[in-house]
Amino acid sequence: MNMSITQPAAKWYMEEMDLSEGDFVRFFVRYGGHGGIHKGFSLAISNDKPNDPALQTEEQGVTFYVENSDLWYFDGKDFHIKYSRKHGEIEYIIS
Repeated sequence: MNMSITQPAAKWYMEEMDLSEGDFVRFFVRYGGHGGIHKGFSLAISNDKPNDPALQTEEQGVTFYVENSDLWYFDGKDFHIKYSRKHGEIEYIIS
């Protein structure tokens, strides 16, 4: 399993969440929403320091990560985060 984020996506998070070098972005599973790979669950984000990270990547000085407790959601697949210029939003690719 790997995790990656493109520079445009990292820049988008930095602007939207007012992040700076040394900050953290956690991706976690929440009950509800749609568009995920498990019916009834979706991904959410928070600005928390890691406790037990299973996946992580750094871009522009910000660490993006998933805790071990949320790893089940990805079913052993890679997690890629990119910014869609066409739609002006973040896209999660789990493959």
